[in-house]
Amino acid sequence: MRRIFGKMEAIFDILYLAAAGTIGSLLLFSADLSFPRLLAGAAAIFLTAGDAFHLLPRIHGAFTGKEEELKRALGRGKKIASLTMTIFYLILWHIGLLLYEPRRLLLLTFGVWMLAGLRALLCLSSRNEWEERYSSATWGIYRNIPFALQGFSVAGLYFFNRASTAGLDLMWLAILLSFAFYLPVVLWSNRYPKIGMLMLPKTCTYLWMLVMLLAL
Repeated sequence: MRRIFGKMEAIFDILYLAAAGTIGSLLLFSADLSFPRLLAGAAAIFLTAGDAFHLLPRIHGAFTGKEEELKRALGRGKKIASLTMTIFYLILWHIGLLLYEPRRLLLLTFGVWMLAGLRALLCLSSRNEWEERYSSATWGIYRNIPFALQGFSVAGLYFFNRASTAGLDLMWLAILLSFAFYLPVVLWSNRYPKIGMLMLPKTCTYLWMLVMLLAL
């Protein structure tokens, strides 16, 4: 049963990577390419590429049964995906600045960049134990505090301007839902591994974000 579920998850991951990559290509190679659309395409490509480092070893392990041999690749992939998710939200913030009122948000922009920098430094620390079967739960909390604050800031930007841009009015909700699915995994997945299943709906919220960016 576990192997069957692993293969189903792997198929889901393949479909996700294909869909996210396709959306990124549509954004970057559209006939009416604007700067916000260019940033949206870059965000989609960063997200897809970062997740690929993490998901491709998982997919390979699910179909070959060599998960233990791929432990180091999975660890490196998790670290890279953590960094690219941080970049994704930075780009999403700057898309909002282009669409809304950037002059009023310079101080907040500095804060969002500081949170992203702190998150990146924490992700790069060896104390995360990325390549262990169960990485450090304590450092998982440390590195996700600035990440959550960064994400909530981006959600707030889109929430307070939700009526300004057609198609992006629910971006704030997708961001909050992604963290609602993600944070329990950070807090409790080492103790209760089945909570990791919440990463599937979390991934769906990222696809929802990318689909909304097609409206630019």
